[in-house]
Amino acid sequence: MNSRFKWTIVGSSTCVVALLLLGARNGRAVSTDDVYGHLRVYTEVLERIKLEYVEEPDMKSVTLGAINGLLESVDPFASYMNADQYRQYEKTEDSAKAGVGLILAKRYGYVAVVDVLPGSPAEKAHIETGDLIESIGKVATRDMPLAYAEELLRGDPNTGVEIGLLRLKNPEPQKLTLTRAVTPYPELVAKLLPGDVGYLHVTSVAGDRVDQTKDKLRDLKHQGAKYIVLDLRHCSTGDQANGIPLANLFLDKGQIATLKGQKTGTQEFDAKTDDDLWEGPLVIITDRATAGGAEIAAAALEDNKRAQVVGERSYGDASVRKTIQMDDGGAVILSVAKYYSPAGKSIQDNGVTPTVQVTENDNGPELDQDGNPIPNSAPKNVEDNLLKQSIDLVTGKTTVAQLTNQGDGMIPQNEQHPIIQKSPQEP
Repeated sequence: MNSRFKWTIVGSSTCVVALLLLGARNGRAVSTDDVYGHLRVYTEVLERIKLEYVEEPDMKSVTLGAINGLLESVDPFASYMNADQYRQYEKTEDSAKAGVGLILAKRYGYVAVVDVLPGSPAEKAHIETGDLIESIGKVATRDMPLAYAEELLRGDPNTGVEIGLLRLKNPEPQKLTLTRAVTPYPELVAKLLPGDVGYLHVTSVAGDRVDQTKDKLRDLKHQGAKYIVLDLRHCSTGDQANGIPLANLFLDKGQIATLKGQKTGTQEFDAKTDDDLWEGPLVIITDRATAGGAEIAAAALEDNKRAQVVGERSYGDASVRKTIQMDDGGAVILSVAKYYSPAGKSIQDNGVTPTVQVTENDNGPELDQDGNPIPNSAPKNVEDNLLKQSIDLVTGKTTVAQLTNQGDGMIPQNEQHPIIQKSPQEP
């Protein structure tokens, strides 16, 4: 990890500690619901920084960083844009601009990769879920609004954009130039595997993908499928509400999800018997890039005991977001309601934890220090271990207990992000 990145994280933690100490000054802590008390603490911290920091700080940057840090602490998909940024965002939000194929969130103050669209410039550069974008066009993403980062990555087709990348596999910063392109959402994959196993890879819930899934599922039934493996890996795009009818294809009763927020009425979504299409054995596959509508469907089917889930914990992105314009011409994009699983858990806060947690085989190419594939490197294990274990589970060749007891590839509890490591002073 480069020293600048490490000290940024340490500095952020120090600010949090300062807030807590000042909030409890004179032995009197600010209560959690005392908004004005917390504002007084915030104001005092700003004053101390202005008067006592080692050098005179740029208070505009300090304030902007505090606002974005506040938003990230409650919502990794939130953004604050000043008036100029919001005007630029409005101009291009609905325009048919090219991009680099990245689905993004905020993590550790930086822009983080949720998923990469197949065939996109980002995939060709071997960018992966969990990588952090340190800069875009030589502008640091630290405290950058998420929506503005997405805006900077868009542009005319065949134009280049330079990014600084912190890879999971190599946390030293790397500079990459990506050529923007229009990348369509991936197509649905459906096929009948040996043993009468129907395989459905739902790669997006955008557009009419759920209707396509319904048609493909009906085709697999006609072909004689006795089991279904529903693969939701790298399914992170599309209207999140489409996860509800996707789940309903496999449910004839029970609750699918609940949507609720502070200012929005609670909505409960129950399965409709007429929409149920498959009642046979079902196993779902998830990974770190499973997000949004796919998570809603996976959580519903798992909590209703309708399916076992195999793979990695999903990303955590299931909410309704709203753009709220500010008096100064700026805007805040904020989650105003969250989807909850039938078990009552916020999917955005918890993701979906599989019944059998197994890491996916790394079949990507070996990379050199510059992030480029190493020519003639030894081939990796190309076996799709999650699909193999899902087939064994859905057909009854193995059980959840047996898979769990194997231990191979099991995900350690409380796994730490490889880039954000502990500092040497920490135990």
